[in-house]
Amino acid sequence: MSDQQEGTESGAVPARLRRFLRGPRPESVPARVGTACTLIGLLNLASGVFPRLRHSRMHALAEVLPGAVSPLAAAASVVVGLLLLMLAHGLKRRKRRAWVAAVGLLPVAVAGQLLYRHSACGALLSLALLGVLLRHRREFSALPDPRGRRWALVNFVVLGGVSVGLGWLIVAARPGTLVGSPPVRDQLLHVVQGLVGFEGPLRYTHGDDYTVAYSLGALGLLTVVSTAYLAFRPACPAARFTAEDESRLRALLAAHGGRDSLGYFALRDDKSVVFSPSGKAAVCYRVVSGVMLASGDPIGDVEAWPGAIERFMAEARRHSWTPAVMGCSETGGQVWTRETGLDALELGDEAVVEVAGFTLSGRAMRNVRQMVKRIERNGYRTRVCRVRDLDPAELDRVRRAAAAWRDTETERGFSMALGRIDADKDGDAVIATAHRDPAEGEPAGPFGDLRAMQHFVPWGTDGISLELMRRDRAADPGMNELLIVATLEAARERDLGVARVSLNFAMFRSALARGERLGAGPVLRGWRGLLVFLSRWFQIESLYKFNAKFQPRWEPRFVVFRHTRDLPRIGFAAMQAEGFVSLALPRLPRLPRRRPSGPGPGERPPRVAVRPGGRRGTAPVRERVGV
Repeated sequence: MSDQQEGTESGAVPARLRRFLRGPRPESVPARVGTACTLIGLLNLASGVFPRLRHSRMHALAEVLPGAVSPLAAAASVVVGLLLLMLAHGLKRRKRRAWVAAVGLLPVAVAGQLLYRHSACGALLSLALLGVLLRHRREFSALPDPRGRRWALVNFVVLGGVSVGLGWLIVAARPGTLVGSPPVRDQLLHVVQGLVGFEGPLRYTHGDDYTVAYSLGALGLLTVVSTAYLAFRPACPAARFTAEDESRLRALLAAHGGRDSLGYFALRDDKSVVFSPSGKAAVCYRVVSGVMLASGDPIGDVEAWPGAIERFMAEARRHSWTPAVMGCSETGGQVWTRETGLDALELGDEAVVEVAGFTLSGRAMRNVRQMVKRIERNGYRTRVCRVRDLDPAELDRVRRAAAAWRDTETERGFSMALGRIDADKDGDAVIATAHRDPAEGEPAGPFGDLRAMQHFVPWGTDGISLELMRRDRAADPGMNELLIVATLEAARERDLGVARVSLNFAMFRSALARGERLGAGPVLRGWRGLLVFLSRWFQIESLYKFNAKFQPRWEPRFVVFRHTRDLPRIGFAAMQAEGFVSLALPRLPRLPRRRPSGPGPGERPPRVAVRPGGRRGTAPVRERVGV
């Protein structure tokens, strides 16, 4: 029985008041401690950077907060403030290392209160906060995130920039004691020299020379020490997808793989996996920016799903990761929400075409039928076969073509992408290719007569799921439609054993469909207009219209999350996993190689790929876009 029901039946104390009297829940303690550290850190920075605050009412408040120091210890105030700000997020996430650092920092703050300011009140408040951390020490048990040494460079760049900014504020916030009116260039030079321990060109009166010098030196020392720590500490090993995990997952897919079209994508090399206690179910995931992202439904027997989900949530609590599931089915969403108390939101629809019911005849398929016939008259032919049936040379040509035709520098996809074409691991996958011999006088392309390709991964024993679509930019428009039709016809006429084909995932498909209907309300029309506007950068409307050409059956997909406030973070992590956003450092541009003005002996002139014009018949997608 819920708290509200108890309050209603008893008629005594309301549920909200009773929860307030009961006190904060244990899981709210880390969040409140982190918030307190953030506020205290900001006040410490303010008292150390701006000298006028020491003579204001805010300074009177800062004097009794942990870590606040007198004007003679402004440098320590700045460093303590920065450290508290850096530790606040880790304390909110219940990180053990953040707790250890905060417990070690607060005695230093207590010593500062007693030795420099002789403030018993400030020392008692510091000890009180230390007591809260020690009392709730079991709440701060989360393990550190897997991180490499590249974070040392990130820390040096970010903290170095913050140190320069704070140093300039420290220098510029003392106009009353600054000798002369030096320009901004001299002020920045003084900051940079002070960060590395040298005396700058500026001069102060009333003893502010020492205050500025100690503050800048402390900021520089903090930057160097923290960078050195991140560079030389042992790297936390990230979870890896082992050969044993792959073998167990393939066994589960062989027995239950027909339930979810996204099941085979669990075999990606960059995922980790947790199994149920019985080993009959598993959840595959990837950690991105502190978000534990699972995709699709759990693998295996439905009755064993709760055990795998419990292991997944326990791993998230152990590391203080934000759990989320992208693209699960309606059945999967019901199990996730029932077992964990999470919430679910419809994300879009998956297009599934039944092979037995597919036909090119009829008015609804006229555009696709005319496009396919026109391309075939232009001399294109198709080939559909299992990956294991391709000879190694042809398979290598398909791989090189797929890599060359990729629009982005890195491979995109996570929840509906496998990221490889491998005859040994994925021999049951299906490859569809389009070929056209060069016309008379036309030079052959770098991949011979190959013009486009599509890759389908197995979906149980009687289905396939589209994983990749690539085509030559110089090929005629409509290559994707041609290959999908060829795959569906080959599945029906040949002994491929395919009864259903899963196509692309269309985000917010229902909103787009309802928003364009007659009588749609202003809210729905406005939401559809926003989606159409976002389609300029993301393939939202184009994927929906492309999939709708084949008259598919729409299967809803959901995102499962813990709190509504986590949705922006989950969305950003999903975009990182799918390859739309990258936080990696930018690569230096390569200098173009100098080439002779004309082709060398025995060398053909360079071929210029011209993008087909016109919107009609142009394939709106070139590669599979996941959730």
